[in-house]
Amino acid sequence: MNQHPSTDQLLLKMPSLRAVRSFVAAARYQSFTRAAESLCVTQAAISRQIKELEEHLGASLFDRVGRSVRLTPAGAIFFEAAQLSFLNIAQAAARVRKDHGKHARHTVTVCCTPAFSALWMAHRLPSFFSANPDIDLDLVTTQNFLSLEPGMHPDVFITKMSRVRDGYVSVALFHDRIYPVCTPRYLEEHPEIGSLEGLRNGVLLNLSPYGRSQVAEHVDWSVWLAVHRLDMADGLQHGAHYFNANDYNLLIQMTLNNQGVALGFDHLVSPLIAQGQLTRPLAQELVLEDTHHYLAYREDKADDSALQRFRSWFFAQGGAAAPA
Repeated sequence: MNQHPSTDQLLLKMPSLRAVRSFVAAARYQSFTRAAESLCVTQAAISRQIKELEEHLGASLFDRVGRSVRLTPAGAIFFEAAQLSFLNIAQAAARVRKDHGKHARHTVTVCCTPAFSALWMAHRLPSFFSANPDIDLDLVTTQNFLSLEPGMHPDVFITKMSRVRDGYVSVALFHDRIYPVCTPRYLEEHPEIGSLEGLRNGVLLNLSPYGRSQVAEHVDWSVWLAVHRLDMADGLQHGAHYFNANDYNLLIQMTLNNQGVALGFDHLVSPLIAQGQLTRPLAQELVLEDTHHYLAYREDKADDSALQRFRSWFFAQGGAAAPA
């Protein structure tokens, strides 16, 4: 490889990096003793390196003040440049170790809704991490997949949108299955919700569409009851309590706290039902057979090992994440 003479001359004129490292540590701590402790060397070694550097530069870098030291004007100039250079070197070394080292780590960025993150991902992630100790996950949650911050390009989207953006391959997952859920205790205290009419007249916790800009149908209590030939307005006339919120996690928490009945999306609430924390007060449900949830991954990273392993793990979870 041809080398530029100017570069050779520059390298020859460079001070010892070991001496510069000692200088940076001493300048940060304003103490040769603490610098020696941080670098696991003796104070005499720090003093020797600083002296060598001062001789190389032809300038005094520190004023000795009692047991501490203080940068001279020349030292302050050199410290500003030296510290920045060491930070740049450390960051570059970290990137190389992460991407090309013997035990390189990888990061997969996943974008999904807050509800999917809390109710689907959270309790399944330990199995992913135990099987893939070299992969880190960066989880981004949003209700608005169309308005992510500029420069945000997740490796994976999990969404109801069949085409979230260009450059992604979408894989159809499951249909929505939607049915009422409450706690066993709440059902015992309100047996009337075991019928459609009694349910309609009860305390309903409703998911509002506010701020949910996904290009997909929204199912709330009025829609669900209408499918089963009941009018929501009739129930409201009987003085039933009705709570409306656009935070599904909040609604599920209120349901777990025995405050009413919520619509349960099967892929989110089935683990809570299996654990006995929630139950279905009646058998009726709504299945949206014409729509799916989707996993969309970056086409330009289709061969990336970490992304492939995340996809394989996701599909292997079964039930809620089985490809259609």
